Amino acid sequence: MTATRDKVRWGVLGVASIAVRRTIPGMQKGAWSEVAAIASRDLRKAEDAARKLGVPKAYGSYEELLADPDIEAIYNPLPNDLHVPWSIKAAEAGKHVLCEKPLSTMVALARRLLAVRDRTGVKIGEAFMVRTHPRWLRARELIRGGRIGELRSISGQFSYFNRDPANIRNIRASGGGALLDMGCYPITLSRFIYGEEPVRVFGDIERDPETLTDRLTSAILDFPSGQSTFTCSTQLVHFQRMQFLGTLGRMEIQYPINPLNDQPSQILIDEAQVAGGPVLSESFEYADQFTIQGDLFSKAIRENGVVAVPIEDSIRNVAVIEAVFRSAESGKWEKPQDFL
Repeated sequence: MTATRDKVRWGVLGVASIAVRRTIPGMQKGAWSEVAAIASRDLRKAEDAARKLGVPKAYGSYEELLADPDIEAIYNPLPNDLHVPWSIKAAEAGKHVLCEKPLSTMVALARRLLAVRDRTGVKIGEAFMVRTHPRWLRARELIRGGRIGELRSISGQFSYFNRDPANIRNIRASGGGALLDMGCYPITLSRFIYGEEPVRVFGDIERDPETLTDRLTSAILDFPSGQSTFTCSTQLVHFQRMQFLGTLGRMEIQYPINPLNDQPSQILIDEAQVAGGPVLSESFEYADQFTIQGDLFSKAIRENGVVAVPIEDSIRNVAVIEAVFRSAESGKWEKPQDFL
């Protein structure tokens, strides 16, 4: 295990739920990561979070955190519309940045961040923790190895119920809505598994009449090798599922985004050509995906390696998201724009 003095010293912007409930506790278990400071625009909130989580330093502004010379890397879980602006400020301050998904709400903003990264030389990555989890790496290995034949179709459903107009996920100006919050997952995972970019997409969106955020969104992504379809919603029963259908079998990953923390997760493999056949499985003991994500990013800093989800990948993902939004408006197939 890496000695404590070698751990990357992290600072956290804000006290977002995902940060205090999942990311910080996960990173605190890491061999390469040390959460050394947390900041909030409300000092009491920062101090309260720091006390509960055992974080040494608390700041009453983001600027104070970025000015701390002991902090090497920043985790940015701020609202979606603040991802790029504060990631740019962190990079300008010489800090490496792990930014929550979606990295950006628009391709144009992500390209600005890319330019800053290239100029400052810091490492910047998107926090898609699923992309580094062992079961997703194994699923990609199995599918590309032909376990279910030729992959032709991916389908996913992701939903929860939240109609609170004050919740950040329901504020359009802050980048709320189902597609940016959840639809980004089946998009990145489909691209990850196929190893390709969709050539065109079709989207259908139903907006909440009060908040104007997309509360029910469905999309078809047309890849060179097959298709991916998904539905995401902020106003349906809590559910998540993702399946992969090939010419010789079917694969499903249990709890694809949020594996249970008290039991193993499984990859289910159905190779039967008729209904009712045996379903095989590969089991994975619980592994905190936030620990894995943080340590891999910290290791990339220490060893000058490549981050798991770089900005270039993020740009391609948000290009697909933009195309889904455009398609919902035009009623036509839209081509994701190649901005790289």
